[in-house]
Amino acid sequence: MDKLEITGGIPLDGEVSISGAKNAALPILAATLLADGPVTLGNVPHLNDVTTTVRLLRRMGVEITLHDGRTIEIDARNASRFVAPYDLVKTMRASILVLGPLVGRFGQAEVSLPGGCAIGSRPVNLHVDGLRAMGADISIEKGYIRARTKRLTGARLVLETTTVTGTENLMMAAVCARGESVIENAAREPEVVDLANCLIAMGARIEGAGTDTIHVQGTDRLGGAAYGIMPDRIETGTYLVAGAISGGRVTAKKTRPDHLDAVLQKLEAAGAAIEIGETAVTLDMRGARPRSVDIRTAPYPGFPTDMQAQFCALNAVADGTSAITETIFENRFQHALEMQRMGANLRIEGNTVICHGVDSLTGAPVMATDLRASASLVLAGAAARGTTLIDRIYHIDRGYESIEEKLANLGAAIRRLPG
Repeated sequence: MDKLEITGGIPLDGEVSISGAKNAALPILAATLLADGPVTLGNVPHLNDVTTTVRLLRRMGVEITLHDGRTIEIDARNASRFVAPYDLVKTMRASILVLGPLVGRFGQAEVSLPGGCAIGSRPVNLHVDGLRAMGADISIEKGYIRARTKRLTGARLVLETTTVTGTENLMMAAVCARGESVIENAAREPEVVDLANCLIAMGARIEGAGTDTIHVQGTDRLGGAAYGIMPDRIETGTYLVAGAISGGRVTAKKTRPDHLDAVLQKLEAAGAAIEIGETAVTLDMRGARPRSVDIRTAPYPGFPTDMQAQFCALNAVADGTSAITETIFENRFQHALEMQRMGANLRIEGNTVICHGVDSLTGAPVMATDLRASASLVLAGAAARGTTLIDRIYHIDRGYESIEEKLANLGAAIRRLPG
């Protein structure tokens, strides 16, 4: 199993190009199942989760052509096997996203209950309840969701809690339903909007994406399209925190600064100078130690849960005491236990981590427990004295493209060690 070795204490300096967003690419790949024609996707990131999704689509009979490093053509006209088996989806929570398109277009699906990061309960009941409200006959047997319908019928769907994948799944199912569907308490994340825009390019009729109420007018057919995936706001934020924790200056290019308001506000509160362009963000710490910042995660446009671990690393070496409160997932502080091995003064109290900043961390062997925890340990290693060895980095390869190369280009002393 590969490891990452990083020797800290080097202020990062330079530019980094941001890849396509993992959390937009996965639902958009699933959405291609709805198209009665080829769909060409650009700005597709090179990630393990993307590779797994491509394998899953091919298993269903979908024809996929890789045109270059960033462009994929997908043709689902000959899809004939509507099963997402456990052996493919056990490592990836987003596999549930094929459920809506399969039921919506083909009227049948057999999808394994998914796996992914061990960051707490993410139940699928909202997906299942929504599809049932639209007329699907669904059972859950032996670890599989089995769904059947002649054709879905539009319905008013009130989500009990705000869920990104639930919103996406039901929106994809609704585009081929008979009549209008209304999704209330919908997630407002930019990735939901990106999916909606791709569906609209394919011929769907969707209004309200990006608000808490989405209206979908069902249509008989969606066609092919060409669409470019949005840049990854979480990757952007991660590299900006890398600049802040190292006291350096980092410019993230090919990104969307307007998707990062909550993160940029906290970085400014930590003492960073932020310069915003149309497609770039520059952070400059001017060699200063960051100040502690309190964090409370919330659905978009609040502070993203996927940036909580990175700010935990920042607060671990910041001046002052801070509190990070996690409101989305109940088991997302495992990185804090690993940072304690590096000398961080962190205390977990329920859904809050109390951070007493220390002057410096010390390199140590640590183990990644989930995707964003992996990133936070890399950041902690960049700030630590000595060398940090991070094990189980297969998590990080699910969501960060060539992280060691991008950090090395910013001046980090980092390398991948084969397992």
